[in-house]
Amino acid sequence: MDGTDEEAGIVLGPNRYGKAEIRVVRISRSADRHEIKDLSVSIALSGDMEAVHLTGDNAAVLTTDTQKNTVFAFARRHGIASAEEFALLLARHFAGSHPTIHQARVSVEEYLWDRVPVTGHSFVRSGQETRTARVHHDGRHATVVSGLRDLTVLNSTGSEFWGYLKDDYTTLPETRDRILATAVNAKWRHVRREDEWAGWDASHAAVRLLLLETFAGTHSRSLQQTLYAMGRRVLQECPAICEVRLSMPNKHHVAVDLEPFGLDNPNEVFYAADRPYGLIEGTVLRGDAPPAEEAWW
Repeated sequence: MDGTDEEAGIVLGPNRYGKAEIRVVRISRSADRHEIKDLSVSIALSGDMEAVHLTGDNAAVLTTDTQKNTVFAFARRHGIASAEEFALLLARHFAGSHPTIHQARVSVEEYLWDRVPVTGHSFVRSGQETRTARVHHDGRHATVVSGLRDLTVLNSTGSEFWGYLKDDYTTLPETRDRILATAVNAKWRHVRREDEWAGWDASHAAVRLLLLETFAGTHSRSLQQTLYAMGRRVLQECPAICEVRLSMPNKHHVAVDLEPFGLDNPNEVFYAADRPYGLIEGTVLRGDAPPAEEAWW
């Protein structure tokens, strides 16, 4: 480090680097039926890499192009069983691949396709929902966080909002019957031992169903209440999960005033506003949940 930096008390803080958003599509081919996995993979590595920042010495750097090539090679060599399993394979590999690399974080977004029933090889992209997974490996242990993004849901009744703070700037009327709509963005952390990790697709499907059932089945006085109920249900039903984080925008539906046109509106016609929106975020976790580094969420 430059002497002037040391004298000024300037030091290099936490850092990492990697290849982001590597798009890889893997087709598993059989005679009459194909399977498709469509992923965006992002890699971040950290370790003994101060020199590249301080002096430009690249001796400790595994190039991001190499990281990209590794993703493609692993897709061919190992296949892609699930987003979590593929992220684990890559994280284990990178964390132990070179002495200067101590930790690897692999984040995966999976884009879902539905099968067109006419053939065994035709697919249609499944809405906006995205499956996610993130694995952090420190060379000894792995942390797996599964998730989903943009799971858009709506209850046309069974939601209230009243009894809130009011001041000189409050104009929102109270309601005992409103539309509740949101796009669920959820992440959940697993606590199983590595030798117990299996069945990622079934686990993901189970959590997704619990989130949907709880959203639909909760009579809500606030989106915050619904958020907590969804996270609590996952922890109640899934002992291998210790923490659920949810981010849920309130997709406001405003009843349209039709009186100028001589029409009533018995809560049937709405304007769907996309901006601005309320954003509700929260974490539900077990009291004995092991700590997780914030940086890896």
